[in-house]
Amino acid sequence: MAYKRILLKLSGESLMGDKQYGIDNKQVIQYARDIKNVYDEGVQIAVVVGGGNIFRGLSAEKSGMDRAQADYMGMLATVINCMALQNALESIGVETRLQSAIKMEQICEPYIRRRAMHHLEMNKIVIFGAGTGNPYFTTDTAASLRAIEIKADVVLKGTRVDGIYTADPEKDPTATRYEEITYQEVYDKGLNVMDMTAITLCQENDLPIIVFDMNKPGNFAKIASGERIGTLVKS
Repeated sequence: MAYKRILLKLSGESLMGDKQYGIDNKQVIQYARDIKNVYDEGVQIAVVVGGGNIFRGLSAEKSGMDRAQADYMGMLATVINCMALQNALESIGVETRLQSAIKMEQICEPYIRRRAMHHLEMNKIVIFGAGTGNPYFTTDTAASLRAIEIKADVVLKGTRVDGIYTADPEKDPTATRYEEITYQEVYDKGLNVMDMTAITLCQENDLPIIVFDMNKPGNFAKIASGERIGTLVKS
């Protein structure tokens, strides 16, 4: 395997599968199997999951809700998704630990960096919920932050497209995919990879990002083994 420790970022929308809202259990099980295939090769894996399939704070703010309140609601949505992924992983025999940036003792551990690293070293998958625990920060930023804290080798952003394009490929048929791009080019071109706070954190800590299609079974394992899949963002 090309990496010893990976931070996998999944969007909440990716858990919807073909649905318009909520969680498609078949999709979650597919992700769990793909993660298990890499886990079985001895790679340490941490996961951050978004909450946009259930509640999106920015959208709620536009309809008149207080932004901080809306963001906290979004954090709770991420924990629901994390629990679904945890259940799917444990149903196929993978031991996991769910840690939340907001205390919820009845269902998960509080986020403690040293405990998270110990779990990884003991071959348990760690799922991080509730973002950073602070409003105004996205789960992309949470993924970058947690990856740096646990000393991950790479952030893998699993999406529904196969990389970063010059424009939205679903709207512009002439859009072309980048195989490799720098953090600075992401800034200069205004590309929608992650929010700028997340990109800045990765740039300042020289942490590479790979954006890839998580919906294609086997892609996660290919990247973990070193194959060039998706788009690499680096210095």
